[in-house]
Parts: sequence; C-alpha cells; structure tokens
Amino acid sequence: MSSPVRSRRGAWRITAAALAAVLAVGLSACAPDPGTEAYLNGDQKAYTIDDFRWVEIPADKRGEPVEFDGTTDQGEAFSSADILGDVAVVNFWYATCGPCRIEAKDLEAVWQEHQDDGVAFIGVNIYDQADTARAFAEKYGVTYPSLIDADTGEAKLAFAKVAPIQAPPTTLVLDKQGASPRASSARSTRPSCRR
Repeated sequence: MSSPVRSRRGAWRITAAALAAVLAVGLSACAPDPGTEAYLNGDQKAYTIDDFRWVEIPADKRGEPVEFDGTTDQGEAFSSADILGDVAVVNFWYATCGPCRIEAKDLEAVWQEHQDDGVAFIGVNIYDQADTARAFAEKYGVTYPSLIDADTGEAKLAFAKVAPIQAPPTTLVLDKQGASPRASSARSTRPSCRR
C-alpha cells in the first residue's frame, strides 16, 4: 500500500510530466481553420506569448492557496474548494486564440489519461461568453469545464499576485493543497507542425 505522500508525489509527477510533454512537443496536427492558420503563419495580431516557458515555483515561495470561483460554460457554480485535494491544471484561454485551439486536443488527451489519478482540469475563458466557449469545446472535443471570466476577471485576478496571466494560453498547475502555481507554461507562437 502506498502512503498518501507518495501518492501525492506520484499524481504530481504524472500530471507535470504529461503536461510538460504535451506542451513541449507542440502540435499533433495542423487545424485548417482561419484563426489557427493565421497563428501558424505568424499573421495573428492578437496578443499571445512568443515563447515556451516552464517555471517551477519552489515550495517555500508558493504562499497561500489560490481561491477562485465562478460560473462554468454549462452554467454551473464552481469553487476552487471543489477541487482541493487534487492536483489542479488551470488553463487560461479564449476561442479565437490560435495557440489555444492547437493545444486543446493535447490538453484534453492529458485530462482523459489522468482524470482518475487525483487530477482536476478547469479552463478559464478570459474573453468569451458561455455559448462561444461551448461551441469551442464541442468543436475541439474538450470535456472538462471552463469558467467564463470575461465579464468579471475574478478568476484571473485571483492568480495575479502569484502568476500574472500576461498572454494566453497559460497553464498553471496547483498542488493538492491549492497552493500557488507549482508550475506555469505558455505555448510558443512558432511551434513546428507534425503531420
């Protein structure tokens, strides 16, 4: 029988390794939609991060748990207390963001693989309303929920002191205690496209 500490470490390692692999590898396919094509061609004018970063925040620098809440794209109330005790992957995105479209399939694959391993996924849509977020989820096969944060910015603001969200997509990994982001990442705007 494994100890709770070993189980927590195992869940974190699984999630971190899987998420790092997904984000570092890049594309699994090239999507034909105009927003993604503009991104891939370097024509997208929206503000997205221009490099890939993975930053682990040391345990002694993490501070207090990040508390955030809101309403999901399905109209359900969500609170970070709902996922306390799980490693949490929080992805900040919006529907017309080319890199967000590209990584959606990969994030969903990691969610499907690890959702039974004490890992929770939650998206935070920072620009769109619920109908747009639902259409995106249907088109790209995303099954984990997303908070609709466009009107209030409260979820984004909750992370501002520990990991400012400067450009989407940004993915944060919280430890099981909900402590400030254990790691953060952003996709490159110049990924290589695999066929």
